[in-house]
Amino acid sequence: MSKSKRKAAFKLLRREKQYPGLHGKVVDFVDHGWGEGMLYVHVRFMDKTEVCWRLAAHLTIKEADLSDWKRGEFDHIRTFVSNETHSESF
Repeated sequence: MSKSKRKAAFKLLRREKQYPGLHGKVVDFVDHGWGEGMLYVHVRFMDKTEVCWRLAAHLTIKEADLSDWKRGEFDHIRTFVSNETHSESF
């Protein structure tokens, strides 16, 4: 990567969300695990502090339908849900 590309990438990072309390800390270890439907990412520092990110993905029903397979063919009977979503802000 050229010097100008590195400089541009650094400027982009500086504009994004920063975690000022983490600046200058030395990482001891990083761990991750699954629990309660979420991914946990733990970053432990040498000064015995830790930052943890909890990440979750939610499934949404795009469509639900009832069909008849008695004759081995797909016979659509009814659509129950079609493109209904409930958005949540995190």
